[in-house]
Amino acid sequence: MSAVIPPEFLDRLRQVLGEGGWSNDPARLAPKLVEWRDRWSGTTPFLALPKSTAEVAAVVSLCGEAGVPITPQGGNTGLVGGQIPDGEILLSTEKLVGVRSLDADDDVLEVAAGTTLAAVHEACFAVGRRFPLSLASEGSATIGGLISTNAGGTAVLRYGTMRALVLGVEAVLPNGAVWNGLKRLRKDNTGYDFKQLLIGAEGTLGVVTAASLKLFPIPASTAVAFVGLESPAAAVTLLRRAKDETGGAVEAFELISRLGVDLAVKNLPGVRDPLSGRPNWSVLIEIAAGAPGEAEPAMERLLAGALEDQLISDAALAQNETQARAFWALREGQSAAQKPEGSAWKHDVSVPVSRIARFIEVATQSLAERFPGVRVDAFGHVGDGNIHFDVLSGPGGDQAAHAAHRDAGAHMVHDLVVSLGGSISAEHGLGTMKTAEAASYKQPEELAALRAIRAALDPKRIMNPRVLF
Repeated sequence: MSAVIPPEFLDRLRQVLGEGGWSNDPARLAPKLVEWRDRWSGTTPFLALPKSTAEVAAVVSLCGEAGVPITPQGGNTGLVGGQIPDGEILLSTEKLVGVRSLDADDDVLEVAAGTTLAAVHEACFAVGRRFPLSLASEGSATIGGLISTNAGGTAVLRYGTMRALVLGVEAVLPNGAVWNGLKRLRKDNTGYDFKQLLIGAEGTLGVVTAASLKLFPIPASTAVAFVGLESPAAAVTLLRRAKDETGGAVEAFELISRLGVDLAVKNLPGVRDPLSGRPNWSVLIEIAAGAPGEAEPAMERLLAGALEDQLISDAALAQNETQARAFWALREGQSAAQKPEGSAWKHDVSVPVSRIARFIEVATQSLAERFPGVRVDAFGHVGDGNIHFDVLSGPGGDQAAHAAHRDAGAHMVHDLVVSLGGSISAEHGLGTMKTAEAASYKQPEELAALRAIRAALDPKRIMNPRVLF
């Protein structure tokens, strides 16, 4: 239900934020009220555009006193609706930008929450360092949003999610107080780790305004290959071999279905299939090494052995950076390649790596039996068990009917995921899309503890009130 916010309260917010710090212009608000896939749209009476942590604190403090709800938003790249307001004040971090400090000795970057991931990559590269989180929306996804959703990306296999990459957080709590937790420590064993509550909280426990991020050296050599194989089971076997043979130097290991490759070639300009044999499944592998010239021969040995043992059917090794980018463009364009095909049921799930093949097989078969004609485009991060299991209608199918079956299909997929020891949300969060369903899978004791934490920090439930528990 949309909140009713008195006009005089909005006047107070305008006074706090000053010129350029707010908007109610429909044209200015429009792109922030629609999710990029057009699945969710919302409303807000007021867009807050704070330019500093102090202004964020002033806005949250006023809202807390009056019991006025807030929806925080970063780059609006979320896929579960958590950033789209339904009558709440919309607080955008778009003006909280810039690098505060970068220390190559500490390997730490302090950065404002509205800074894009692409800008972080550029700043780090300029001083010979690297922030290893990578995903397709890096040009618009912001650090605050990535923290709030505990984003993963393509390099979780080696570096972990945002939980492993954030050393400290600055945040405005629901009472308007500023918590300065911008530590640079790798070790701090002094009790509860409060920043971990904020990471993945989707803005429900406060607004992240800045972060200290963990940096790494730039690899001296990298190798990227596009590999064809028969099944997801073969991919899991190849992953284990790749990790063993490279001593853990595998940066990324991305699975793509035949349908996924075909849709990318069909719907994305300039994309082509790197393999002529049209294998049932493909894997994009990236290996990074600390010594010059080390990654390429390691990849060549891996591929030669896998071909000899008939574990893979074909392989294309990128000969230069342009080819490597082309391979990655095919993988990162998977969601965009689906869009022209119409309605899709999106499932961002994870299972133990050893159960990936069973999950894909059983889920595909079950959906085909119940919803004849559907097409499954499964792709994702084999190394951490995160599969994007997307279900499209048949070519020329009834889009409205397909969309109407989305929830029933999701319940089938999610029941299977949970039965295999998995999670119904691997990296996109719960948002408004999955909150109620996630609650049905959690143990009562866990739900009670989570609700107690939220009630203690936000007793009026003003922070993203429709999201989480």
